[in-house]
Amino acid sequence: MSIPKFRNEPLVDFSKSDLRKKQASAIAVLRETLGREYPIVIGGERITAPQKFSSFNPSRSAEVVGVFQKGDADIAGKAMNAALSAFDEWKNVPPAKRAACLFRAARLMRKQRWELNAVMILEVGKPWPEADADTAEAIDFLEFYGREMLRYGVDQPVVKNPGEKGKLVYLPLGVGVVIPPWNFPLAILAGMTSAAIVSGNTVVLKPSSDSPLIGWRFFEIMEQSGVPPGVLNYVTGPGGAVGDTLVMHPKTRFVSFTGSKEVGIHINEVAAKVQPGQIWLKRVVAEMGGKDSIIVDAGVDLEEAAKGVIASAFGFSGQKCSACSRVIVHGGVYERFVGILAGKARALTLGDPADPATAVGPVVNRGSYSSIMSYIQKGVQEGGRIVAGGAPGSPDGYFIQPTVIADVAPGATIAQEEIFGPVLAVIRAENFDEALSIANNTEFGLTGAVYSRNSAHRERAEGEFFVGNLYLNRKCTGALVGVHPFGGFNMSGTDSKAGGRDYLLLFLQAKSIAEKVTK
Repeated sequence: MSIPKFRNEPLVDFSKSDLRKKQASAIAVLRETLGREYPIVIGGERITAPQKFSSFNPSRSAEVVGVFQKGDADIAGKAMNAALSAFDEWKNVPPAKRAACLFRAARLMRKQRWELNAVMILEVGKPWPEADADTAEAIDFLEFYGREMLRYGVDQPVVKNPGEKGKLVYLPLGVGVVIPPWNFPLAILAGMTSAAIVSGNTVVLKPSSDSPLIGWRFFEIMEQSGVPPGVLNYVTGPGGAVGDTLVMHPKTRFVSFTGSKEVGIHINEVAAKVQPGQIWLKRVVAEMGGKDSIIVDAGVDLEEAAKGVIASAFGFSGQKCSACSRVIVHGGVYERFVGILAGKARALTLGDPADPATAVGPVVNRGSYSSIMSYIQKGVQEGGRIVAGGAPGSPDGYFIQPTVIADVAPGATIAQEEIFGPVLAVIRAENFDEALSIANNTEFGLTGAVYSRNSAHRERAEGEFFVGNLYLNRKCTGALVGVHPFGGFNMSGTDSKAGGRDYLLLFLQAKSIAEKVTK
C-alpha cells in the first residue's frame, strides 16, 4: 500500500458551534470519570503499587483528575527487564510493520481527538485551541516518524567501490528511557516515544507526575495500535526512585528527556557515569529550557508585532520552552509599543480553560505559582515597571494575570532566568546592534524572532541570532512537525531537531557492510 505524502494535521475551528458542542461534551464525559485509578503496565501486566499519588486540575486545585501508582526502584528494574526481553524480537520486526503501528495510532488519535483534548484541558489547564494543537502535533509526529522509518529502512546511498559490494543499514540501539514534560503532555511524549519505538527500540516511559493521565491515554492507543507487550512500558512515580534508577541502569542504552535545564543537567551527569556491566556510552537526547527573545525593530507595524509577541508570551500561560519571555524593543518605538502591548495583555480573558472563552488558563501547580509570583516581585525590586497584570487571579486555582514588566535591564533576573509562566520582560535597545547583543546574552538558545522591514537586519539575524529556531516577522512559538525542526543551542539542550529529518538518527546506529566481489 502506498503511503500518501506527509501533511500537517488541520486544527479544529472552534468558531463552529457543532465542533464546540463536541468538545464540551467530551469534557463533560471526562468529568464523570475523574478520580479513577490507573495502573503501571510492564510487559503487558497491569500492576498496582502500595503507594499512590494524584493528578489534579490546576483550575480547581482540589479536584482529582486521576489516581496513579507511585513506582519505586524495584518496579523500575522490572520494567527494564521487560523492555530488554521485548527488544530481542522487536528489533527484528521489519521497519514497515513498525511504521504501520504508528499510522494506526495516528488514526486512533483522530477518532479520540475530543477526548484527548479534554484530558489536557482538565489535567494541565490548556485552553481549547492549545489542547487541540497539542493533539494535532502528536498525530503529526506519528505520521512523520512512520514515514521517516520507511526512508531509513531501505537501501542507503553509499559510494561504489570497484571490486566490492557495499551497503549501509541502520540498527536500533536497545532500551530507552523516555522522560517527557507536562507542558506538551501528549505531543512531546508521543514524539519522543514513537520515534524510539519505530526505530526498533523498546521504551520505559515515565510520564510527568503532573500529566500522567494523558500519558496513560497515549499508552492505551499504542497498545491498541499493535505495539507488543514490553515494547512500551508505562511507569509512573517520582523522578528520584524511578527516573534515576532507569537513567543509571547499565542496560539503558539511551535517555530521551524534555524538561528543565536543572533536571537535564542532572540526567546528563548521571547517564555519563559508566555503571558496572555497562558496555556502551549512553546517548542523552536532552531538550531543556529557553529564555526566548523577540526583537521589535523601528519601522514595523507595531500592532502586528504586538499581536505576535502576545501570542508567543501568553499562549498556555507562557508555559512553553519556546515562549517569548523577553521582547527587545528599538528605542524609537519603545513607549508606543509598551502601551500597545499592555493593552493587549489586559484584554486577555483569564479563567478556567474548560470555558471556551478563556484565552489564558492557570499555571500547572502550586510550586510553579509560587515561583512565578516571586519572579514578578523580583522584577519590580530590580527596577521593572508593571504595565499589565502582576496579580493573582481566581483563588480556587493557580491563576496569574498575564504580566508585562517594562524597563527591565538586560542583565536583570527576569531577563536571564527561565520563569515558565505568564511574565513578559520588556527591554529597551537603542539600535538593532544593541538589540541583537541583548538577544544573545543568555545561556539559552532555543527560539527567537525578529520583526523588521530592514532586509539587512533580517539577514544579520539569520547569521548572528544564536538560536535553534529563528522566525522572521512572525511569532516564536508554534513549530510545525516537518516544517520547523525543533531544538536549541547551549543550555537549551542537544538541538535534537524534533520533527525533522535528522531526528530518528538519534535512536539508530549505522552499520557499514562491505563484501568482496569474486569473479
